[in-house]
Amino acid sequence: MKSFLILILSVFAFNALALDFPQGPDTQVTPGALCASPSSYRYAEQIPYCERDVSTQLKNEIFDNYRNQLGFKLDPKTRRSYKIDHFFPLCAGGSNEEANLWPQHVSIYTITDPLEAVGCEKMKAGKLLQKTFIDLIKQAKLNLSLAPGILKNLEAL
Repeated sequence: MKSFLILILSVFAFNALALDFPQGPDTQVTPGALCASPSSYRYAEQIPYCERDVSTQLKNEIFDNYRNQLGFKLDPKTRRSYKIDHFFPLCAGGSNEEANLWPQHVSIYTITDPLEAVGCEKMKAGKLLQKTFIDLIKQAKLNLSLAPGILKNLEAL
């Protein structure tokens, strides 16, 4: 319960501040993409799975694109505060393509990473379909205020 309250307070704090980093993927640059060249298939649904394979060069390009093309004040000195996130998680059939990658600040991924873990666990257990999970991830990553409720609903499955 305590971590849930911290999560909610974090979401409200983000809404109150004008931040210099993306709150979610910019869908013009990062619309999301599913794995087209799978190394295997997962779960009863046989979801294509791509092994994690994003080069350092591509990660740097994505960071720079969000700074230069979209105007976010992403300081290379604080690069360690970011990861290059898969908009559609790999465990849910996401790809390593640029269209599925964006720079995610630590304060954001502490909110969304638990959703990914629980959602993929539910897919593995056959309690959640890929399409439904991708829709939920889109909602959560594009509107952080929805993340706590989505997580709660996923945990209840």
